[in-house]
Amino acid sequence: MMTTRRILFLLVVLLIAVCPCAAAEFQGTIVDADTRKPIPARVYIEDANGEWLFVESAAANGSALPYREEWVPMEQAVERHTTVSAHPFRIDLPPGRYEVTIERGKEYFPLKEELVIDSNPQQRTFALKRFANLAARGWYSGETHVHRRIQELPNVMLAEDLNVAFPVTFWTTDAFTAPHLKPSTLRRQGPSPFGPRIDHGTDVIAVDETHIMFPRNTEYEIFSIDGQRHVQGAVFILNHKTAYETGMPPVAPIANHAHAEGALLDLDKHSWPWSMMVVPIAKVDLYELSNNSVWRTNFGFRKSASFVPKYMNVEADERGMTERGWLDYGFENYYTLLNCGFRMQPTAGTASGVHPVPLGYSRVYVHTGDAFSADAWLDGLKNGRSFVTTGPMLLGTVNEKLPGEVFTHKEKGDHRFRLRIESLSEQPIDRIEIIVNGKLRRALHPKNRYSQTEAGGFAVVWNIEIPINESSWIAVRSFQIGEDNRTRFAHTAPWHIDVAGEPVRPRREETDYLTGRMEEEITRNKDILPDAALQEFRDALAIYQKIAERAVD
Repeated sequence: MMTTRRILFLLVVLLIAVCPCAAAEFQGTIVDADTRKPIPARVYIEDANGEWLFVESAAANGSALPYREEWVPMEQAVERHTTVSAHPFRIDLPPGRYEVTIERGKEYFPLKEELVIDSNPQQRTFALKRFANLAARGWYSGETHVHRRIQELPNVMLAEDLNVAFPVTFWTTDAFTAPHLKPSTLRRQGPSPFGPRIDHGTDVIAVDETHIMFPRNTEYEIFSIDGQRHVQGAVFILNHKTAYETGMPPVAPIANHAHAEGALLDLDKHSWPWSMMVVPIAKVDLYELSNNSVWRTNFGFRKSASFVPKYMNVEADERGMTERGWLDYGFENYYTLLNCGFRMQPTAGTASGVHPVPLGYSRVYVHTGDAFSADAWLDGLKNGRSFVTTGPMLLGTVNEKLPGEVFTHKEKGDHRFRLRIESLSEQPIDRIEIIVNGKLRRALHPKNRYSQTEAGGFAVVWNIEIPINESSWIAVRSFQIGEDNRTRFAHTAPWHIDVAGEPVRPRREETDYLTGRMEEEITRNKDILPDAALQEFRDALAIYQKIAERAVD
């Protein structure tokens, strides 16, 4: 006679056997469409109810890292994916319909397919097709604002084909407090499964021959002063040699020490209250032309911490700044600083690990020449042999020289410059623009000029000559409007032209904007910051007032 427990056990087994909702195993393998070799990638699976599901590796020596981030619920800014190594992945799925999306970096077409799951196990191979191969031409990608742990980066960097990363090692959010290794309270998804950040020293960490990390980097992100919320902003110190035992502000002592060690300073966002002070006082090297407010998911940051001047023509709607408005605000602020003589180079950062965005969604490509190396990449970043992108590839030369080149002419005159611009993209480019001293000089709408490549992408080559008769800078940018009506862009670093030893002359509205920001910050901080810190705003104001003497109306 069967016991009650035995009867219940058999009933459970029977229900599992006949239930139409029993899950079946699905296995997927991702390969390069040309080589047919397995490759790592980023995987999204969404069920019919809009729930995101996460895969795991089907191989004992494989890896699969889930990523769960959500910000600004009103915008539904959600990022849910798994980065997988170059091994099969698996997941148990109840019968039904699922949408799978697979992406890898910026040079492959995204793949989207529907899965129809029944009660039987299934296997499928997903072939990702390249539309560009920048490494074959000496260009390698990186990003400078990374909150992923070093322990997880080998998986994620390979899945995103991101060649260079600068993970944040030390971080502080309090004024006058030395940066530390503890996890930040700003994390939206709770403590990292990889634990606190670890200082791995200064030696470059190689994932493989063309994927590396510079492991020691610090973020000063000041939100409070003496325990009270009073936002200053953020700045990164990249690839420094000694750990810092003092806090900010003031910023100059630490910045000077960092530069003496060969480190680079990265501005983070231009909209932070202190950012326009930090530029001249800390002698910032890098400007994040695409920053951690630019996401794959919905745009969420609609308000600036600092005022936006009318001359920038920043787009807004009833909810605030639009995504395109945010991009233009960043461009125009950069152009203003270039016109004032601050030759910062563009870079990109996502804050992946804190923000709802994949690692390397925004990235900077650097030209290293015939061979990749850590030193060559860092030198190219510092000297502007680069372009920033959130989508398309944008290669350019001026008089056969890469971005970052400085041309010198001792005498004034009608100097001619030959531009060769090449765009590669997965979707047609809407327009390509040549910017001179912050103003549009020429534009191309390549609807009838692009050619479809053998890989199925789109290519545009534009050769043009432009005259320059005064000290100037030139940059090229392109825009791609996706099927989702979102803007993706690419932007080169500038070429500089020095004529007759004269500096570029900013416009009056630009210097008024910079002096106005400093005056606003002096008023806002006068009863809060100690005098040494407040003096840096006064010094920055004096610098901008001096620059304003050469401004033109």
